[in-house]
Amino acid sequence: MSKHEFSIDMACEGCYNVVTQVLNKLGGVQFKIDLPNKKVCIDSEHSVNTLLETLRKTRKTVIYLGPN
Repeated sequence: MSKHEFSIDMACEGCYNVVTQVLNKLGGVQFKIDLPNKKVCIDSEHSVNTLLETLRKTRKTVIYLGPN
């Protein structure tokens, strides 16, 4: 599994819940959400493109920060 870090424009618990929902639907991922710093660390075998595509379903601004 590879670890990847993303910056996501999250402002509240609702944003946290939306990110959690889309990642749980993808399956095969373990993740930690750091709401105060607006970061998500994902441990997954999915490609970065698949993870970006999934996170963009939240309709939030998503930036790939690199491997973690």
